Amino acid sequence: MHKINGKTKYLLGLQHVLAMFGATVLVPFLTGLNPSIALLAAGGGTLLFHFCTKKIVPVFLGSSFAFIGAISLVLKHDGIGAVKAGVISAGVIYILMALTIKVFGVEKVKSFFPPIVVGPIIMVIGLRMSPVALNMIGYNNGTFELKGLIIALVVVATMVIISVLEKSFFRLVPILVSVMVGYTLAVLFGLVDFAPIVNAKWIGFTDSALKDLTTLPKFSWTSVIAIAPIALVVFIEHIGDITTNGAVVGKDFFDEPGIHRTMLGDGIATLFAGLIGGPANTTYGENTGVLAVTKVYDPAVLRIAAVYAIALSFIGKFGAVLQTIPTPVMGGISIILFGMISSVGVRTLIEAKLDFAHSRNLIIASLIFVLGIAISNVVLWGTISLSGLAVAAIVGVVLNKVLPKDI
Repeated sequence: MHKINGKTKYLLGLQHVLAMFGATVLVPFLTGLNPSIALLAAGGGTLLFHFCTKKIVPVFLGSSFAFIGAISLVLKHDGIGAVKAGVISAGVIYILMALTIKVFGVEKVKSFFPPIVVGPIIMVIGLRMSPVALNMIGYNNGTFELKGLIIALVVVATMVIISVLEKSFFRLVPILVSVMVGYTLAVLFGLVDFAPIVNAKWIGFTDSALKDLTTLPKFSWTSVIAIAPIALVVFIEHIGDITTNGAVVGKDFFDEPGIHRTMLGDGIATLFAGLIGGPANTTYGENTGVLAVTKVYDPAVLRIAAVYAIALSFIGKFGAVLQTIPTPVMGGISIILFGMISSVGVRTLIEAKLDFAHSRNLIIASLIFVLGIAISNVVLWGTISLSGLAVAAIVGVVLNKVLPKDI
């Protein structure tokens, strides 16, 4: 671990902001939420997390990709109030999971979510969102809008080129660089409307952000059931992120402060995000990557980054710039990111060394794939429905418990 002075901490905090920035603002773009509020939720949520974990876990919290599909659907049909209710409910589930872990132990809880269930579910999350990426580019009825296609291809090419560069700082922020390249091209194509930037205040939220902030949560079974259960899947992601973070830092955070505390921190951060209209929060592997590169593990640096994120959220011009990014730019980013989400699911299966010669594994994975991808939602009664992802997760968890281990 490197020792650093106070001034260097502020510079390193800025680097952590760069690492988390692209993914954190991408989620609100894909869902329709406000990016400035997402930054506020990330910064505030990170500080809350550090308070819950005795200020010893060097983690940054940002927008979770797992909730994209559900939030998009609820926002489109029921509005921001319903999204707030769903995200708040997800935070409550995190907190209940923390209590469950404290009482029964993490291994007992993990037994409901083995790799054969989690891997396919993560793959389904990415695959369900893949049509959204193409629609953002301008794909409709077998044809692409030419300018959108060109911009998306340039964005994808930029990400690929940056990813293969060796020993380059840009490898830490490929999303940010790709968005900048795509945005520049979109300006040349005349696809950027600068009016929101001109009209925005320098300090303070935009009118749309203020409206989202002040809208009260609107609780309904539909919004809660659509969004909240995804927290059960992200629970495994949380365990993996904390394990990886501890391995990089050289400490066992399962022992101190305890995985129940990190889960509690995640829950309270998500609760806060829901109250202000941001997406659900999750621990960020991007920032753990920065820790590995810099060898600086001081949690105070992450708290400095959180303050930076909060400050950025209050710069009105900055928020307006984010809102003017054309959808083909984000569509190009999404092509790779949604694919990466599915690839993480594949990696989960590979690392677990699962044998698909066994009928048990084939049955569980097959049903999760078909139900999770083919079903949009299932109406239970009235306006209450379950998403295909939720149906697939329930079936996977149940089959894992009832099917014999040796078939």
